[in-house]
Amino acid sequence: MDKIRIHGGHPLSGSIKISGSKNSALPILAATLLTREPCTIHRVPDLSDTNYMVQILTHLGAQVERASGTVSVTADKVESLAPYDVVRKMRASVCVLGPLLGRCKEATVSMPGGCIIGDRPIDLHLKGFEALGAAVRVEGGNVKVFAPRLRGAVINLRGKFGPTVLGTDNVMMAAVLTEGTTVIEGAAQEPEVVDLANFLNKMGAKIEGAGTRRLIIEGVRELHGAEHDIIPDRIERRSAGTGSCRSGKFSEQDGRENRRRRNTSPDHRRGARVARRGARHHSRPYRGGNVPCRGRDLRQRNHG
Repeated sequence: MDKIRIHGGHPLSGSIKISGSKNSALPILAATLLTREPCTIHRVPDLSDTNYMVQILTHLGAQVERASGTVSVTADKVESLAPYDVVRKMRASVCVLGPLLGRCKEATVSMPGGCIIGDRPIDLHLKGFEALGAAVRVEGGNVKVFAPRLRGAVINLRGKFGPTVLGTDNVMMAAVLTEGTTVIEGAAQEPEVVDLANFLNKMGAKIEGAGTRRLIIEGVRELHGAEHDIIPDRIERRSAGTGSCRSGKFSEQDGRENRRRRNTSPDHRRGARVARRGARHHSRPYRGGNVPCRGRDLRQRNHG
């Protein structure tokens, strides 16, 4: 399907609870491999991808418990090999490379589809690992990275299609346990990258600049366990917000008190008035709904 066309004009009303972000949950779950101590992650969405990530963590040796949106992980002992039959179902499984390299100083991950050549290659991930001092081997659809010792470096992760989100996540997770200071130029600025950095800092990492194009990571010897709430899914938030233009009343519960104000700006551009009360957005149209919702064409670009 190339596009979806929506014919609106019908009033909506009610309340919806926004789920946790899948694109934030996946690398954060992978980051639990960086410590032997227990980590507890709340607001993990119940999706196939998060279920696959739980399976990957279990295969790598972690003890995982999941109940009512909360995932508890204890990775006291971990293996450094994630074979194809485990990772084949999810492209984002590549984000275990960084934490395994950081903790074990080696990692072998079979790429989904058996090959890294395609629309979403991981060349920038591997470039970052090599800059930290790791050797990279790609053989038979397997990616192996290894290094007896990692050292901080200045790394530019901007590719021809712009910064890489998973690449930033991967290199950041490897760098937190790397000796010295690592500077990532051209870093992705997405909220999901910020959420991962916040979680890593809770674990004892020293990361500055999250949300900007320049990350500074001071390596530490070890990380400890932490508890964290996944940020709300901004795609789901935007989709739900489209109902605010014509409805008499529409509210969204996202479970967090300190969301960035700029996240409500698309609703303003569509003609909605947005008020924030605690962890809930209340949206309604200007002038009691007499101003029609303004349709917009959106184009989505693939990114890695």
